[in-house]
Amino acid sequence: MHWTQYLPPLIEGAWVTVQLTIYSTVLGAVLAFAFGIGKLSSNWAIKAVSVAYIEVFRGTSLLVQLFWLYFALPLAGMAIGVDLRLPPVVAGVLALGLNIGAYGAEVVRGAIQSVHQDQLEAARALNFTPRQTLWNVTIPQAVPEMMPSFGNLAVQNLKDTALVSLISLGDLTFRAEQIRNFTQDSTTIYSMLLVTYFGMALVLTGLMRALEAYVSRWRTARS
Repeated sequence: MHWTQYLPPLIEGAWVTVQLTIYSTVLGAVLAFAFGIGKLSSNWAIKAVSVAYIEVFRGTSLLVQLFWLYFALPLAGMAIGVDLRLPPVVAGVLALGLNIGAYGAEVVRGAIQSVHQDQLEAARALNFTPRQTLWNVTIPQAVPEMMPSFGNLAVQNLKDTALVSLISLGDLTFRAEQIRNFTQDSTTIYSMLLVTYFGMALVLTGLMRALEAYVSRWRTARS
């Protein structure tokens, strides 16, 4: 087979990878803000839940988390008479999002704590409530500081999507492995796979840098 014949299934798999990356990155960003802010909460219950989530998902393997959601969760559901089976794409997005969210939560926490104390004192002088201070002073100051780290996490998340091929989800890696098993043309297939992931990572890096520049301009406009 000529290498051009490999392109249609690889493009199909690449589209699945793109969707997984987008959905899980958005989910991870939401979780990062929720639990990053929660870890700084004065409410002990919220703080405890946030710390537990962050430590569990940072302290265990993404592969194990993926297998647990796809294989073990349905068995746990059967034990209590509840159907907890997840479609492969849902299990993949959840595992990736939960994992990147835990790492992102620490980025959010660190960025919030890096906001200069003078900003917080000025907010108190204006009689801002803690919630007003968070959303009108702290978050706008902290978000630009988060963006470089979020960009790295997004690229890492793209690469981690390759693991979903192990639960038979037809992403780029899964399609490549199917073609390799059929043709035994390992060199060509894995070279194309390497170039494709590299190209996707470059595009994602460019998008994150553009978003970082936009956030920086937004911060300047608010100042």
